[in-house]
Amino acid sequence: MARQPSRRRGLLLLALCAPLLLQGYFAVCIALWRVLPVTTGSFMRSGQLRLLRAGQADAWRHDWRGIDAISPWLARAVVASEDSTFATNDGVDWEALRDAWRRNHERRNERRHRVVGGSTITQQLAKNLFLSPQRSYWRKGQELVITFMLEAILGKRRILEVYLNSVEWGDGVYGAEAAAQHYFHRPAARLSRLQSARLAVMLPAPRFYEHHFGGAYLDARSGVIAARALDVALPRLR
Repeated sequence: MARQPSRRRGLLLLALCAPLLLQGYFAVCIALWRVLPVTTGSFMRSGQLRLLRAGQADAWRHDWRGIDAISPWLARAVVASEDSTFATNDGVDWEALRDAWRRNHERRNERRHRVVGGSTITQQLAKNLFLSPQRSYWRKGQELVITFMLEAILGKRRILEVYLNSVEWGDGVYGAEAAAQHYFHRPAARLSRLQSARLAVMLPAPRFYEHHFGGAYLDARSGVIAARALDVALPRLR
């Protein structure tokens, strides 16, 4: 009979320690990525699995490139399009987050199941590397914890470098080098300002825009982002 309470205490202790162990795992991975290239992540693994199930494993494209081998225009365009306060925020744009919360809880958006995003580049990276696309308050809370880990351990320059190398740009197309080769048949280092802007505009729906690469919206929006890229504030890249 004495074993039952002891077993319960052990299970309770494990339940209490498991979240801390998980955070420790995340922190160790991030620390290793200060010096090691990031060749996988939860979203990348999901993409690989999807292609394997479809019998299209050869469609996978990903080649790590240091930020010095990626056009500065792409970095500028992505920041201009995805997170204009990237250089100065602490990983979270609190004003954008509050605005997204308000708009997501407006009655008309709830009826239409329309979700308004307010995530920074660091938050997107946290999700892409460790989490699932499923939306929940728990996942959002975990995303914030990982976001602050990324900011504290990696810093802005490395965060942007990892993001540009791990984000999806089409079905099985991950990272700047794969995207540059896939769409423009040139290395990421040689992307022009307009080409970079076009890739940046694709990020919210890359698999859709892969099949609508010459669409009117993409043309118009690319021009806007190309103009904004001239003045965007960046962390020191070179």
